[in-house]
Amino acid sequence: MKRIFLSILLMASILSCKKDVDDTPKPDDVKNEDVLNLEIKDFIWKGLNTFYLWQADVPNLADTRFAPSVQQTNFANTAYSDFLKSYKTPDELFFNLLNKPEKIYKKEAIDRFSYITNDYTELERSFQGVSLSTGMEFGLTRYGQEGGVLGFVNYVLPNSEAEQKGVKRGDLFLTVDGTPLTVSNYKSLLFNDKTSMAIDIYRLENVNGQKTIQKTNKSVVMAKKEITENPILIKKVIEKGTHKIGYLMYNGFVANFDKQLNEAFGEFKSQGITDFVLDLRYNGGGRVSSATYLASMITGQFNGQIFAKERWNSKLQPIVEKERGGVDNFFTNEMTTDNKEKIAINSLNLSKIYILTSGRTASASELVINGLRAYIDVVQIGDVTVGKNQGSITIYDWIDNNRNKNPKHKWAMQPLVLKIENAKGEGDYTSGLRPTFQMEEDLTNYGVLGDEKEPLLAKAIQSITGATDKRLPSKPEMPTREFVHSKSFNFAVNEMYK
Repeated sequence: MKRIFLSILLMASILSCKKDVDDTPKPDDVKNEDVLNLEIKDFIWKGLNTFYLWQADVPNLADTRFAPSVQQTNFANTAYSDFLKSYKTPDELFFNLLNKPEKIYKKEAIDRFSYITNDYTELERSFQGVSLSTGMEFGLTRYGQEGGVLGFVNYVLPNSEAEQKGVKRGDLFLTVDGTPLTVSNYKSLLFNDKTSMAIDIYRLENVNGQKTIQKTNKSVVMAKKEITENPILIKKVIEKGTHKIGYLMYNGFVANFDKQLNEAFGEFKSQGITDFVLDLRYNGGGRVSSATYLASMITGQFNGQIFAKERWNSKLQPIVEKERGGVDNFFTNEMTTDNKEKIAINSLNLSKIYILTSGRTASASELVINGLRAYIDVVQIGDVTVGKNQGSITIYDWIDNNRNKNPKHKWAMQPLVLKIENAKGEGDYTSGLRPTFQMEEDLTNYGVLGDEKEPLLAKAIQSITGATDKRLPSKPEMPTREFVHSKSFNFAVNEMYK
């Protein structure tokens, strides 16, 4: 945590040093422009000019774009102030300063993951695993006539409203609050500020030898409540002959739960597991330090060796190296919690691991897979991952070296600032990490998470024991192929942050 803390101080110092007496817009400078709006835009330009991974590739972020130096780029500079005023809103400026952002360039995008928010409190809460939710995690896929959408439940959080109402993995829904789901209305129906939602439950049934979607007599109304999701969803040991197989479903790299994660590995260690299956199929990423701790728990024999290398932009790389004494992340035998508590890591000393993935596995999850591949045998089972090999930081509008934020607004940025590689320098996986055994989740054979008959876990067990299982399908009848899921609009999705 000390390394991260230093980098935050460094960020505040660099940005606050760029502010001088000319950085407060005067009425004559702004004319009809809202003064605060211009201050926010100034913070955005200066933050991206300093930290953005592709700063050198964006002409409008060049140090000399508006003046001979960045220090002379201020509101007294007409070219600079006019440029900021040419964008109606802060977020419009932000996205136009990125290197081919997905929001504008779609499939031709280079930057798929940088974003901005006007409420950093919600951003911080999402990084802590806090959200307003029914506890029903779901995916959406196109269905039926053109524009139709089918919802399917991936899993239900323990002790949540959804669990109390009897919602289960594999339940299907076609309507929300009585309105049929479509590609044009799913956002307004599912991702809104309402305090509850109602769905009719459908299930796949055999009708004349065909799997068809049938409506049940079950309808549920679920309240949305503030939930802090524990990313450790399932942990268990499965015994198969001479094999004691540890299984962990881990759904997010949230620092608040690092200690509990370590305790789970302590249990695996005390039970003498011989093999380990790590289920990251629904893990969209999170904090780099948590990923490093997890890799250290899985191994243990590589303490002090490089787990991951960071590559910042050419301006910042030497500064970060000097400030932090290097930019590498190392395997460790000790973890430090957010409250500075130091705890010995429970390590399994494995030389082989089985990792379950899907098209939702991203960022810090991919970091674990790629980082471990440089040292041990990683058997990946499932689908191709997202392909996010960059990390981000939260940039606030700091007004001094003490990390005091501008009290006039709550805007913050989460731009990509670094590329990450493993110890061998391997990190080019923007098209995703390809599995050893390709398998898609199938709604006709969805299975119960953690059950040894669930297809992805069954394949891992089969690989571990060498047994054959003719029940494993070679091709899915009804692959999920979701185009959006319940966490798609959560700030913490597809994240790898410092």
